[in-house]
Amino acid sequence: MSKKKNIENQAKVQPEEKAEEKIAENAPSKKEEKKLKEAEEKIDNLTKEIQELKESVTKEKNDYLRLMADFENFRRHSAEAKLELVSTASAETIKGLLPVLDDCERAIKMLTEADDTAAKEGTELIYNKLLGYLKTKGLEQIDAQGAKFDTDFHEAVAQFPVQEEDKKGLVFDVVQKGYTLSGKVIRYAKVVVGI
Repeated sequence: MSKKKNIENQAKVQPEEKAEEKIAENAPSKKEEKKLKEAEEKIDNLTKEIQELKESVTKEKNDYLRLMADFENFRRHSAEAKLELVSTASAETIKGLLPVLDDCERAIKMLTEADDTAAKEGTELIYNKLLGYLKTKGLEQIDAQGAKFDTDFHEAVAQFPVQEEDKKGLVFDVVQKGYTLSGKVIRYAKVVVGI
């Protein structure tokens, strides 16, 4: 029996030893383990680097879009500033011509009382041509006579007592005409207000 047990024990040991040998054969050596660790570290490093590059590209793209938006805003503001400069320059020129219009109106009033019809017609022609041209540039008279006094368009130079309640706060007389240019007041109408 002892031989039999010995053989059985050997039979039991042999499959276990073979399994251990197979595991040992399939198990990586220390060199292979080191190479596997190095490869895993490289993969991790490359993955991190890819993520950093993606973030960098996203940041650069956002910075580029902001820069383009800023440039577009700058371009638009520059164009608006140029238009404002041109309109301001034309406003100054037209303001300089307003006294000429006033003089023409005074001349027409004076010539109405005189007998010289040729001078009156000539002055009216010049006045109408000048006023017509200025209207094409956006000039408009402020209608003040009889209107409610409005500080946005009128400048009170005097007050006049009136008896009727409905005429209080209204423009009684226009001393100097006012004008707007493209909706902006370039000269306030100088008026006498009823109180």
